[in-house]
Amino acid sequence: MEVLKNMEELPDDSLVHEAKRGSPDAFAELVRRYQKKVYSTIFQFTGNHHDTDDLAQETFMNAYKSLPKFRQKANFYTWLYRIAVNTTMNFLRKKHREKGREEFAENQLPSGEAKFSSSSPEYQSQKKEFKEKLKEAVDSLPLAYQATFVLIAYQDLTHSQAAEVLRCSEKTVSWRMHKARKILQNKLNPYF
Repeated sequence: MEVLKNMEELPDDSLVHEAKRGSPDAFAELVRRYQKKVYSTIFQFTGNHHDTDDLAQETFMNAYKSLPKFRQKANFYTWLYRIAVNTTMNFLRKKHREKGREEFAENQLPSGEAKFSSSSPEYQSQKKEFKEKLKEAVDSLPLAYQATFVLIAYQDLTHSQAAEVLRCSEKTVSWRMHKARKILQNKLNPYF
């Protein structure tokens, strides 16, 4: 119990150092600290608990295998985020290829119009429908835009943090967010 308590008190850098030296307790503590955030990030892309479970597990396995290569130039959380996003993006690319791009695009386009009503049951129903259409519209974004949008809009990363995770410049992140918003605005225009 004393070892676990000590692990909880260590900063990430120390845990990474200990994990690199072979401490399973140190890596387990890093997993404990970040499993909810990693899960949440992946779920924003997949919208599916089964796929998210698998991808989160794969993310941590990839992180564990790559730990000796981690140079600690970035903080552990950013590095782990990058692994989670890359793992998820690779999965989605494969899934999209398997479905066929045309079929995927057709199934993701929002349809119909809705106007929010002031009555509570109607409003709740329309709010739910809008959230579903928003999810579909975000899912239909090109993967680079989708990754950028999810990290910033849903995960509350700054443009700088997202650039570090995505390994691109802040200007690229800003441009992708601008384009993603334009695409989403066009697809969701009937709801406004």
